[in-house]
Amino acid sequence: MTDAYIFDAIRTPRGRGRDDGALYEVGAVRLSADILNAIKRRNSLDAADVEDVIWGNVTQIGEQGGCLARASTLLSDFGESLPGVSINRFCASGLEAVNMAANQLSGGAGDGYIAGGVEMMSRVPMGSDGAAIAVDPSLAMERYFVPQGISADLIASIYGFSRSDCDAIAAESHRRAARAWNEGRFDKSVVAVKDRNGIEILSRDEAIRPDTGKAALGELKPSFAAIGESMPGFDRIAIMKYPQLEKIRHVHHAGNSSSIVDGAAAVLVGSADFGKRKGLNPRARIVATSKVGSEPTIMLTGPIPATKKALSRAGMGLGDIDLFEVNEAFASVALRYIDEFGLDTDKVNVNGGSIAMGHPLGATGAMLLGTALDELERGGRGTALVTLCVAAGMGAATIIERI
Repeated sequence: MTDAYIFDAIRTPRGRGRDDGALYEVGAVRLSADILNAIKRRNSLDAADVEDVIWGNVTQIGEQGGCLARASTLLSDFGESLPGVSINRFCASGLEAVNMAANQLSGGAGDGYIAGGVEMMSRVPMGSDGAAIAVDPSLAMERYFVPQGISADLIASIYGFSRSDCDAIAAESHRRAARAWNEGRFDKSVVAVKDRNGIEILSRDEAIRPDTGKAALGELKPSFAAIGESMPGFDRIAIMKYPQLEKIRHVHHAGNSSSIVDGAAAVLVGSADFGKRKGLNPRARIVATSKVGSEPTIMLTGPIPATKKALSRAGMGLGDIDLFEVNEAFASVALRYIDEFGLDTDKVNVNGGSIAMGHPLGATGAMLLGTALDELERGGRGTALVTLCVAAGMGAATIIERI
């Protein structure tokens, strides 16, 4: 088996996912091509150096449909000989793209890949492509389908996380993200987005609110109470699956859930021979990857078994991991993960997370991997584990070791 190494990891800033967001006019294909061009320039790549582009994007419809990855390679400076494939593991798509690249490389299928993803949530609304688990009654009823926000509130209700707990971790996410930007912790990896005239349109994550505190968050109304409590209501469906609960406590709102944003990210993965041939030094080794299926009503607890599986494959324990990046899809997801493993919060999402900076679905996993790598290098630490919850009940994880 060939070891897979990370040679570079870059991302765009995240733009607000609405029609007045900075990236709204760019489009998914253009943003993807731009980030591909950036990783090409930074590493002096040619199409012949890269076996494939594996690209995550979740809402594969309209301008994000029709194998967006291939459209992006054609629009990029790589030329027509570089192929591309689009994948969808919902929120973990960007990380799964990297994992697929690493595993194909380890199996001998080429020695250089670009992996990552994109999502333009301002232009292609989440859920606009439909999903069988939500719209097919035979599947939805059998599996007790509820929307993710209800699942997040279900986790909080079962495991006893209060509104105050959720608001506290949200405020901390904003504080850490603002500090990271102010201290230049993202400078190495963030590539500013420019328009076709070369004028910069976004150089910094747009959704961070440095002054966010628990008091301000406490004034926000729960986002999912109406769809949960109305008749027949998703609360009743969740309680049918979890009859030990008498009531779902609705603690999540826009301020302690991940922000809707636009963005793209790319990771250059290759073998040792690839690095030698290109004169590139590896920054990290991909130690282990995992993916799991989990119970689809509660849906968002997949990072826990995915972490256990990745650690087992690596022959490692929790104490061997220096940093954790746990996607903040909702506050209760991170709280449940920290609680399950008894983690020191100073090791988890040390530069903030998706509550503060946003969650561009198909790109987030690759972004988190780059953030973890940068932080390992900045702090002189050795290992990191990146994990995301996934819609319909799944989880994915990756362990990396700094070189």
